[in-house]
Amino acid sequence: MPNFCAAPNCTRKSTQSDLAFFRFPRDPERCRTWVENCRRADLEAKTADQLNKHYRLCAKHFDPALVYKTSPYRTVLKDTAIPTIFDLTSHLTNPRVKHRKQIKELTEEDLKRIRERRLAASAEKLQKEAADKDDGVVEPQMSAEEKQLRDYLRSLFELLLTLSKQCIPLESFKSLDGDGASNNFHAMLQYRMHAGDEPLKRRFEATPVNADFLSSAQLNQLLDVCENTVREETLMEAREGRFFSLVTDDLVDFGGDKHLPLYLRFVNQHNVVREEFLDFVSFDGDELALVERLEAQLTERWGLSMEDCRGQAHKVTGASATKMKAVAVLLMEKYPLALHFPCSRMALNIHLANSLPFPNVQVLVETLRRLATFFTSMPAQERLRACISAHYQKNEEKAAALHQACADDWTAQHNVFDILLDVLPPLVSCLDAIHDNADGAFDSAEMAAAYLLSEILADFEMVMTAVVLKNVLTFTRAFGRNLQGETADAFCAANSLTAVVHSLNEVNDNIDVYHEFWYEEAAGLAASMEIPARVPRLYVQRQRAADMNEIQAEAYYREYVTLPIIHSVMQEVEEMFSEVNLKVLKGLSLVPAIMGQMKFNTSEENSADVYRADLPSPNTLPAELHCWRIKWKHRGKEVRLPTTIHETLQLPDIKFFPNVNAFLKVLSTLPALKMEEQQGVTAGRRLRAYLDAVPAALWNRSLAVLNVNGHVKADLDVMVDKYCRLYPEDEPEMEVELEEEDGKSNEDDKLNEDGKLNEDGKLNEDGKLNEDGKMNEDGKMNEDGKMNEDGKMNEDGKMNEDGKMNEDGKMNEDGKMNKAVSDQN
Repeated sequence: MPNFCAAPNCTRKSTQSDLAFFRFPRDPERCRTWVENCRRADLEAKTADQLNKHYRLCAKHFDPALVYKTSPYRTVLKDTAIPTIFDLTSHLTNPRVKHRKQIKELTEEDLKRIRERRLAASAEKLQKEAADKDDGVVEPQMSAEEKQLRDYLRSLFELLLTLSKQCIPLESFKSLDGDGASNNFHAMLQYRMHAGDEPLKRRFEATPVNADFLSSAQLNQLLDVCENTVREETLMEAREGRFFSLVTDDLVDFGGDKHLPLYLRFVNQHNVVREEFLDFVSFDGDELALVERLEAQLTERWGLSMEDCRGQAHKVTGASATKMKAVAVLLMEKYPLALHFPCSRMALNIHLANSLPFPNVQVLVETLRRLATFFTSMPAQERLRACISAHYQKNEEKAAALHQACADDWTAQHNVFDILLDVLPPLVSCLDAIHDNADGAFDSAEMAAAYLLSEILADFEMVMTAVVLKNVLTFTRAFGRNLQGETADAFCAANSLTAVVHSLNEVNDNIDVYHEFWYEEAAGLAASMEIPARVPRLYVQRQRAADMNEIQAEAYYREYVTLPIIHSVMQEVEEMFSEVNLKVLKGLSLVPAIMGQMKFNTSEENSADVYRADLPSPNTLPAELHCWRIKWKHRGKEVRLPTTIHETLQLPDIKFFPNVNAFLKVLSTLPALKMEEQQGVTAGRRLRAYLDAVPAALWNRSLAVLNVNGHVKADLDVMVDKYCRLYPEDEPEMEVELEEEDGKSNEDDKLNEDGKLNEDGKLNEDGKLNEDGKMNEDGKMNEDGKMNEDGKMNEDGKMNEDGKMNEDGKMNEDGKMNKAVSDQN
């Protein structure tokens, strides 16, 4: 059964934390001091024995100097330890903790009495310390062997963290080929030893040169402990913040298995929005299996509650986007407040294109990603710039705009399809020139890639698809840019969706007219590039096989490109921005700058109703909102209105508006909104940087997690403690693991509990040996230390003269063995 921390505003429990938990002391005086420091009024009436039996505090509430280890496997408190580190304020904004552990408000009389008691206790402590010093009392210390083991483990964990931060894979291509070459991990071990790492030198100095320092199983254990310890730091912050949103990214392939990168977006105790990478989740199975896997990962392994999930966004591209869309629907059916939004790290128009389940659209989107990768090399970029300048030599302004667009990651922009159509002629010319490679500047792999890309783009179906996407998504482009922009822009977007939907409906109602214009645009562009406007070859073959009349190209693309795209985009916009989603986004009017734009004539009650159960005092919400508006409406002239959620949450007096504070925190977790005050590179970019830096064949899940979370403070001592607790019988360099779980030994010549071995390889229950080295069937030793010849035991536990068992064969009085049991010794 897990241990829960009794401290107020502390939600840690033993199954979710690597921290030690300590019972309340039995000493009444000391136990009363613990209760007073906890400020738990409901514990004051309980006796010291009751508190000792049922209540515990985690190590976070004690000064680290009061906690020490008697061995690598045991953590204890000093006898005089008193908890002094408590959070007595966050309950003001956390209703769940507020009602569970009431905090006592201290009166002046209480404070005076506590001060007097502490002064007396301090004087007594000084006297005791002086007496202990005279008597030579010494705190228990670790043995030299235990200290060496801990230093050795610290060096190993430090080495793994170094490998992850430097993007150095564990293996090398030579070691994967099996030619006997050492892998990178062993090479780094040798380097550290040669550089003077004493713990490693002491451990491995006698190891043969051609021997492995660690087996793969032991290395995986170290990686697992290291990864879990780093992840737990993030999870502790997420649990304290309570509400979170899920964000997924493009699939990553580890050894042929697809995995889904999983991020968590939450607000920490400092009211700062964080989006952190947690782990990879297997993508195997259908949608229902993936949902169950996500739930198990979040709740059972990480101690989060899906009831606190307030949003989800899935940045998966390609054919997998359809599966993730179904996953989002299933999650919302189980958890209605886990609202599905587009991810702020992906342009809305690209998200809409990814969600379209049509082969031609998916091929075009995948081609854009391949173009972005292909033109990362400087020679390819220079060749593209030259082709753009040559094509638009009579329009220098257009050429300069395209140069700037291509230099700014154009395949990830909101107007990506506009840029694609503008740059398509020089782009295809550039790819053809790279394939020809007249100057020999490109290798064979680049030439082959350029040829494939050119063949895909120089096809009329791709041209027509790009034209339709450009024109349809023109109506959502400004909306998406505002939604993922500043807070005021996002609020405007929430109020402008009606106009977007109206425009899409107008296009759908007059689709014949619009399609005619779009087809002419595609045909004109194709003609300039000498691309014939024709029906796809496979469709023509199916028509001939079915003996059907030939279809004209314009009619074909209306039926199979234009209509499906416009209908699917309209459906996706309607589902992605439902009435509930828009109501939530309109809650951004709580930001003072937006209130000022609206002349303080706003109504946030309707928006707050969605999260009414999340508010600490929902009944006082109308009055609190009125006070909130009055505060900013009648502010001084020198007071500037906060313009973002982040600025609002950092206000010192936000704690006096608990409902506003709670509502803004929930809004901050929504993945559609821009990350404010983002420090450094985002977790998504760090993951992409690791995958780009390490060859795909050498990717390692654990190292990827450690690399992306390299900014998280890694406590090596916690890693060592956790490893010693999880693998107490293992030393990392041992190849043979002891498998005893209950103190008994197998028939493989293992040791008894007392360190001795029976001749037959069996262990007595009491762990002792018979004089003849054999064991009785009941595992007990005869009083004379000998065993009966037939292996049976007499009722009185003694041996008959003939070495046989009593004829009645009854069970002994002590409930041991009867005649029906046979000896296996």
